Amino acid sequence: MRHRPIFRWVTAAGLLLVVLGFVVWETGPDYPELELVELTVLEEEPDGTCAVRWTDPYGGGQRTGPYRCDPDRDPLLKDTTRFEWGSSGWDVGHVVAEGDLKGELYDPDVETAADRAVSVSDALTVPGVLVAFAGLVCGGVRTLLRLVRPTVWAPLTVRRAERLREAARGVVREHERAVRAVRDAWQPLHDARVREELAAVPVGMLRWSTTPLLPVAELRRHGFRTVRDVLDAGAWGLADTTGLGRRTAEKVWSAARRRADEVGEDTWVRLDAGLTGPEADRLLTALRVLVQAGPEARRAVEEAGRLIPELDRHLVTARPAAELRLLLVTDREGRADARAAVRRLRELVAEAERSGRWLSFLQTSIDLLRGADADPLALSARVDLASRPDAYQEQLWHVVRARPVLTG
Repeated sequence: MRHRPIFRWVTAAGLLLVVLGFVVWETGPDYPELELVELTVLEEEPDGTCAVRWTDPYGGGQRTGPYRCDPDRDPLLKDTTRFEWGSSGWDVGHVVAEGDLKGELYDPDVETAADRAVSVSDALTVPGVLVAFAGLVCGGVRTLLRLVRPTVWAPLTVRRAERLREAARGVVREHERAVRAVRDAWQPLHDARVREELAAVPVGMLRWSTTPLLPVAELRRHGFRTVRDVLDAGAWGLADTTGLGRRTAEKVWSAARRRADEVGEDTWVRLDAGLTGPEADRLLTALRVLVQAGPEARRAVEEAGRLIPELDRHLVTARPAAELRLLLVTDREGRADARAAVRRLRELVAEAERSGRWLSFLQTSIDLLRGADADPLALSARVDLASRPDAYQEQLWHVVRARPVLTG
């Protein structure tokens, strides 16, 4: 929303009035130069209206005229009958010291052109100062409100978005923990099954692995019958036992390692009643956590993985809007970006609440926390496996074959 600079114009109008008032005062007629003279009060009314006589200091002799005496001056200056110099009163005044009215008595109560200029100047300057002051104050308040207003609701929005991000991170973290538990339990079983397969692969299968052909006959002569025998011996063991050169022994062992990797890709640990032992119990217990969480857990993790980067990005941008100290030192573009980020965070939080995604994150985290390795749980997992084996196989496939979800 674009704000109109109305208070700037108000301030400018006030300053214009002040300038006009100064121009009128500066260009208007000046007050005349005055000379102080003594006045002899010939007649005086109670309100101060007098007839006075004074001596023109510029050679005009004795002059008389009306004047506005000070009615509040000392009574001795009004009535001098008790003194020998008569009944005339006394006061002081000013005569004009320049121009056509030189020597004339100056009456401050009579309005002059200078007085009118000053009145006009005051009529312009005083309202101008008030208007300019009002524009500055209101504009400052409006600017402050524009700065502060985003910080009223923004902190709440940012805090809620941080809680949503923590919930999303929590479900990803708990899913990674559950998946890691399955992989840790599955790996020994898989390695054992691969070793069984390699024990059935004759060492002659390595002959055509490289060019030139590997000396498998020499290997057989020294008791290496299977690929597993080669892997167990290692490159140095082969060289020491068979007398092959170091480089030849390393080629033989590398060929056996590649064959083991191929067998490992094709070997699968089948979950059935014949799978026994502590490692099997650990695997079934770990799988049961994911099976009970169901496909909803995987969907929640995928949604959380998409949501976390966007929340991280907008939370960093929105930080100035949530803290007044940062907002005051942020430029206009940064403040606009922060407000836009807050709006987007508000939309994300509202959408997560409306769709139930936030609650799904929390519930899935709780479901994935149900992990233990006690014997009763292992027995329960075996019973559960018997009732829905396909669900266990599917979860194992997703864990072993799928890529892990990264939180960034």
